[in-house]
Amino acid sequence: MTCRAVVAGVGHYLPERVIPNSELVKTLDTTDEWIQTRSGIERRHIAAEGETTSDMGIAAAKAALESAQFSAQDIDAIVLATSTADLTFPSSATIVQAGLNMRQGFAFDLQAVCAGFVFALSNANALILSEQAKRVLVIGAETFSKIIDWTDRSTCVLFGDGAGALILEAREGIGSSADHGVLSTDLHSDGQYRDLLYVDGGVATQTTGYLRMQGNQVFRHAVEKLAQTAENALTKARMTSADVDWIVPHQANIRIIQSTARKLGLPMEKVVLTVQDHGNTSAASIPLALSIGVARGQIKVGDVLLATAIGGGLAWGSVVLRW
Repeated sequence: MTCRAVVAGVGHYLPERVIPNSELVKTLDTTDEWIQTRSGIERRHIAAEGETTSDMGIAAAKAALESAQFSAQDIDAIVLATSTADLTFPSSATIVQAGLNMRQGFAFDLQAVCAGFVFALSNANALILSEQAKRVLVIGAETFSKIIDWTDRSTCVLFGDGAGALILEAREGIGSSADHGVLSTDLHSDGQYRDLLYVDGGVATQTTGYLRMQGNQVFRHAVEKLAQTAENALTKARMTSADVDWIVPHQANIRIIQSTARKLGLPMEKVVLTVQDHGNTSAASIPLALSIGVARGQIKVGDVLLATAIGGGLAWGSVVLRW
């Protein structure tokens, strides 16, 4: 028998405040048509004053625990993917741990920007396969609204806030692609491209800073690298794109999503799409899409999912799993 990290529950949280494109066009030199044409985004959720990444992570975690019918005492570890931690330290994961009244196990943050959740899933899978944990709560949570320059129309229209979570549980499989759970992972990074997408602040500058992006260059790398890592992950899982029921991509830009699906030879009907409602929520976008895909009735038990993402670093990767 083979140990597999199987999804036991999923949940999400979105802030109450919704900002449609029509609100942004009042203060920016842009139009709703321009935003939708370039990105596919129609609206985004923004955290309330004082609402933090850990607040949203706690809410999403509670939803995932309820979905799995677990309590926090059933969890061995928390891996929280975020680029917008509440504090320099301690980690937001430990703040979530305290918020769940979870006194056992361990918790840590993982930072790979928009690819964060794919990296977190891969690490959680490794924790389970190495028998360091039996149940891992994997969270993606972001308050990108805190690091956005709201006068920069090239970036501020793209991002939103939110959180998603799922629980991976150790279960026995037969060691084939017919197993449920994580079937393969594929991770990459290349620091020579760090200037394409970054925040111009931090400990070195003693400022919070704002997100800066060379959009055209990021787009070019995304289209190329997402398709390649997806193919790598499918090969490792002994599958092809024909076996995929749903692509669950990082929800950054509709054109990137369309190009990736086209390169994989899959129709948009097989893509779980939420970018229009949430914008780019960075590490939260894939778990948000997973939770909403389940709630919509799109994702069903036994479906093969391909999650793929790219973010600052540059960092990119994919995960193949059977729901």
